[in-house]
Amino acid sequence: MKKDSLKERLRRKLRWDLWLTLGPAAVIVSIAFAVTFYFVKPAPPKKLVIAAAGDEGGFRYFARKYQEYLAQHGVTVEILPTDGSLTSVKLLEDERSGVDVAFVQSGASDAAMAPHVVSLGSLSYVPLWIFYRGAPLQDLNQLQGKRIVVGPETSGTRALSLKLLAANHVGAAPTELLNLGRDEGIEQLKQGKVDAVFIVSPAESPPIQRLAAVPDIQVLSFSRAEAYTRRFPYLSKHLLPRGVFDLGADIPDHDVVLLAPTANLLATDSLHPALAYLLLRAASEVHGKAGILDRTGEFPAALEAGFPYSSEARRYYESGVPLLHRYLPFWAANLVDRLWVMLVPFIAVLVPLGRLAPALYQWRVRSRIFRWYARLKEIELQLEESPAPERLDDMLRRLDEAEREVNRIPMPLAYAENLYFFREHVDVVRRRLARRITESGGTLPPAMRAAEKTA
Repeated sequence: MKKDSLKERLRRKLRWDLWLTLGPAAVIVSIAFAVTFYFVKPAPPKKLVIAAAGDEGGFRYFARKYQEYLAQHGVTVEILPTDGSLTSVKLLEDERSGVDVAFVQSGASDAAMAPHVVSLGSLSYVPLWIFYRGAPLQDLNQLQGKRIVVGPETSGTRALSLKLLAANHVGAAPTELLNLGRDEGIEQLKQGKVDAVFIVSPAESPPIQRLAAVPDIQVLSFSRAEAYTRRFPYLSKHLLPRGVFDLGADIPDHDVVLLAPTANLLATDSLHPALAYLLLRAASEVHGKAGILDRTGEFPAALEAGFPYSSEARRYYESGVPLLHRYLPFWAANLVDRLWVMLVPFIAVLVPLGRLAPALYQWRVRSRIFRWYARLKEIELQLEESPAPERLDDMLRRLDEAEREVNRIPMPLAYAENLYFFREHVDVVRRRLARRITESGGTLPPAMRAAEKTA
């Protein structure tokens, strides 16, 4: 029973030593992990809301392409129809709207109106088409006094149209500006109820190509296109070649100089970085091919958009897709990207503690024996003072007591050598005491006499 109780006491003592050694280390590591976890980026949401105007720049078509691409990577895209680029920007700026990303025409708005909106890049050229009836026109200043459809109230088409008309001092009476949608404006132009209609749409758009084939309707070729691009940096000059829509029918029947803003992908400045990179990859997939006005690989691009570029977009255009996203699926790349920072506790805390904890445990176990060396040293110093015989007996008693107490100390087998070293040192002091007692004429205890005879 006593033997079992000693074993149990040994186990309890060793467990206590482990707790005292590993407990503080565990607390330190936990604090380090907690602090690090605070800086770990949260997982990206599985749902994304994209705002896109239906009659502007082919944005609804692009939105569906993005929806298909992101679905392959486990992200659900909800397309929110809007009535124009201005509305889309306002929804992005409003945190309560739930809109994360929007397709917006350049020139429709800028960072002054939406300070929390950033750009992910320009996606394509979306030319400004000015279809009109009547005698050939050379430029916008010849539209004075006409009935002109400039697009819906909150559309990017209207915002751009008003800027260009104002630059040409066109807009005052008797000029009449009508805020009609694309389809309604085209129909009224065909019926002769209006003189001109402004449309911002890709050159590949079927309604544009059909309208270009209608007799008596012409498309304006900007004779001063270079001047417009200097005044409005978000516009670029493009040549629509003769016959590009229909070579057989020769539509258009002459080269046309166009002005084109760009379709831009805007986002809230709080968009998750992983989703920003995924959207940029989608942009390369959807917009990287050649078109009537776009060259292969020309888009997406970091062109003037009126909004600052996000840090992810800048890195993307400077260095391309991040390394992890090139070789890992979206979820895996995002997981690794989020958790790499968790290595900090291992490197900065766990590795040093891994070296310190064993040394601390070893010191704690050995310290139980080492403090008895003070008793041993005290006896040796007293022995040097030539003590009286009665003091020698007291010293021998204290030496035996120290040995008994050390023998009761719980000691792991790995550190048992320290116990035996102490016993050897006790024997050295005991033999010195035995010689001194014998020299002083004293009597050794029976156990010591037997030990002396054996020695």
